[in-house]
Amino acid sequence: MSWTDKARISAAAQAVREIRDNTTIGLGSGNTILRALELAAERIKKENLKITFIPTSYQTEIAAKKLGLKTSDLQEDTEPDLALDGADQIQWRTLDLVKGGGAALLREKIVDSTARRLIIVVDEKKLAKTLGGPQPIPVEIVPFGYASTVEKIRKISEKTVLREAAGKVGPVITDNGNLIADVYFRSLRRPEIVHEKLKKIPGVVETGLFLGMCDDVAYVARKDGRVDILRRG
Repeated sequence: MSWTDKARISAAAQAVREIRDNTTIGLGSGNTILRALELAAERIKKENLKITFIPTSYQTEIAAKKLGLKTSDLQEDTEPDLALDGADQIQWRTLDLVKGGGAALLREKIVDSTARRLIIVVDEKKLAKTLGGPQPIPVEIVPFGYASTVEKIRKISEKTVLREAAGKVGPVITDNGNLIADVYFRSLRRPEIVHEKLKKIPGVVETGLFLGMCDDVAYVARKDGRVDILRRG
């Protein structure tokens, strides 16, 4: 097991302590959240907790059901008490995020923005002074006219590529039936401006810039085994 896997388990274990009885919890996607879900299932069984989970992807929905956990959606539970999620990049102090490496950014943003609290779990490699750089900003776009949409995005970015699927021919298709464009910027000093520019392009559904959403805490797993707690401000 790599240090990142061990670190993610440590951070996930800390985050799972935030779970309370008789609550509804939004679930992000990705390996870190799957680890947190396994740990949460153990605690729920041990303490006989009543928890309902709202998955943001087929990945987490299938995992939750395999663990025998109760799932719901925003039609039934419109305001989750808590959301647990990971991130591809997190900025110091602001706790602004880049998400969408797993192509679930739209559903994650809907659930994360609806929850009363958002807790992020990452390893130290995800920390950044400024967003962007080598980390692309995932952007979900509709399939119709996608080439034109990608071309418009290229005009305001350093580079833009349509994400190709691994293990199948063709592009990545999101759970919503859309495509993902990975958009590169050298450094995002004003990420809110870039977010607004992208959102104004017809065909763009949502961006992977999660700005001002994590105003609570982020659990950051270190290589030496420590788990730091970052707070916004």
